[in-house]
Amino acid sequence: MRPARGPFVAAVLVALVGWGLLALAVWQGWLGPDVDRGAGFCEASRDGFIRQPVSTWSNLGFSVAALAIGWRARHGSRMGSLTTAYVVLVAALGPASAAMHASESALGGHLDTLSMYLFAGFTAAYALSRALGLGTASFAALFVALVVACEVVAWAVGPVPVMMHAGNVAFAVLLLLTLAIENVLASRTGSPRAWGLAAVGVLVFAFVIWSQAKDGGRWCDPDSLLQGHGAWHLLGAVSAWCLYRYYDAQRDPANQFGVELT
Repeated sequence: MRPARGPFVAAVLVALVGWGLLALAVWQGWLGPDVDRGAGFCEASRDGFIRQPVSTWSNLGFSVAALAIGWRARHGSRMGSLTTAYVVLVAALGPASAAMHASESALGGHLDTLSMYLFAGFTAAYALSRALGLGTASFAALFVALVVACEVVAWAVGPVPVMMHAGNVAFAVLLLLTLAIENVLASRTGSPRAWGLAAVGVLVFAFVIWSQAKDGGRWCDPDSLLQGHGAWHLLGAVSAWCLYRYYDAQRDPANQFGVELT
């Protein structure tokens, strides 16, 4: 079998283009003025080119995760035709999140939250589509609907306690929905859960750090090089890698996504 280079090439391209465009956007001021959009995540804003350097560069972890997933998928993936889509989403999380921390602009903040909705929308739509035996077109429609729903919730509800804004709540709800459906699917097919449990465990640990490293949190030190929000990014990348390993170990009976088994 010839190696499938598509996912790895996609990871490389998204990483290079995404980070390149971000650097150009910050340099040219395309993202708009600094409105302290990332100020609630503890790290002190610097006067240089990058406003929050630790929270910005820690997002490179998502690029590394995407490259690792793409490299592993060269010899086939049980995600089939959606492998490249997953790789692209993981790779895009890096520069999209960095856009907020690098510029602290409103547009940078929107890019950050949109990337989160895209990722959570994908996981929930992928789980639902496999559970219901839906095809690629139905998956795409469901994916778009879930992302739009997150945007509407964030716009309509606004700030909330603990989670900061309703968009974060929508993101968490989609991940919890994904977890519930994947548990049912694994029980139905007898698929291994180890990598899925690892993904959940890492993300829960990351959330604990996220919640305690915000402004006013017990682990907040604005001038430190050890920023909890940076750890949130790096652990999120590890969780995305673990989730792919879980997907790649599933024994779903349907082949609606053009699954290539090795």
